[in-house]
Amino acid sequence: MNHEEKPSVIQVLKKATFGFISMSPMLLSIIGLVGIMQVYVTSNMIGSVFGQGMFIDTFIGTFIGAISSGNPSVSYVLGGELLEEGTSLYAVTAFMLSWVTLGIVQLPAEATALGSRFTLYRNLLSLIATIIIAIATVATVGLIK
Repeated sequence: MNHEEKPSVIQVLKKATFGFISMSPMLLSIIGLVGIMQVYVTSNMIGSVFGQGMFIDTFIGTFIGAISSGNPSVSYVLGGELLEEGTSLYAVTAFMLSWVTLGIVQLPAEATALGSRFTLYRNLLSLIATIIIAIATVATVGLIK
């Protein structure tokens, strides 16, 4: 196929189907791991490690969110429960951001699908952005109050 010839819809569908089938075992593994984490890691367990100060809470929240990873709607529920237990807003904000943007569990699948270099850069930038946004969000909320 030369550069001017466009692939047919059938060729594109075949390639997409093959890619999905080849990634299915990894995707199912990730879904299983995330499900296990959501069942066995409770908000009480997460809340017990906070209360160490702004920067430490932000880093701990980022780390726990990154290894727990899940869907955004669940993070709102967990965030509310953590706030009710007295967890700092820094920790909860960092946790919620990293829960959605970082994902240690998904790294192998992401690297396979998008390439190792892209995955590394995306996760490093997400890590830095999570910490900055968490601190800036709490500072903004403090100014509004």
